[in-house]
Amino acid sequence: MYGKKRPRFTLAAFLCVALTALAGCNTTAGIGRDVTAAGGAITGEANQAKTY
Repeated sequence: MYGKKRPRFTLAAFLCVALTALAGCNTTAGIGRDVTAAGGAITGEANQAKTY
């Protein structure tokens, strides 16, 4: 039904998302720092929400 245009569009969309993510973090180390910061924020919020 879609022919060959559907897989090409899917690949192009995936590449755009991947390049945007890589440009935002710049390096693998940058991704690690981002994940660590997010984990720290979640931990802080969880500690504040404790009721015991």
